[in-house]
Amino acid sequence: MIRGPMQDFEKVLEVAKRKSVFDQTNSWYSGSSTYLSSLKDEITEVTEEIPKNRTCYLEDELGDVLWNYLNILLSLEKESGIDVNSVLKRAYVKYEQRVSAIEAGGSWAEVKEAQKQILAREQALAERT
Repeated sequence: MIRGPMQDFEKVLEVAKRKSVFDQTNSWYSGSSTYLSSLKDEITEVTEEIPKNRTCYLEDELGDVLWNYLNILLSLEKESGIDVNSVLKRAYVKYEQRVSAIEAGGSWAEVKEAQKQILAREQALAERT
């Protein structure tokens, strides 16, 4: 059976969820800041790896970026009440609208500005409740 990228993404997310349970009892874990710090380091490693033209190492480092990002999401889900599925849905909607706009000859910046206004209204409503 050939696996697709979404199946692999879901499998990595499931492993990260298992790790998230372990993190709760691990003495080195200090919340999302643990992974935020690691993400910065991994981005540096990706940047350093690009000019070396070593595809397998670059892919490995990019996997580390994804791993840390997923762990940030899971940590913030516990700390701040975000919803991982909501983050993914927001990202899809946001960039679907922007890419569709530029494909139709529109402006990324205009869509971005309209989205900022919608987000501000959503936040204002949330603060009233």
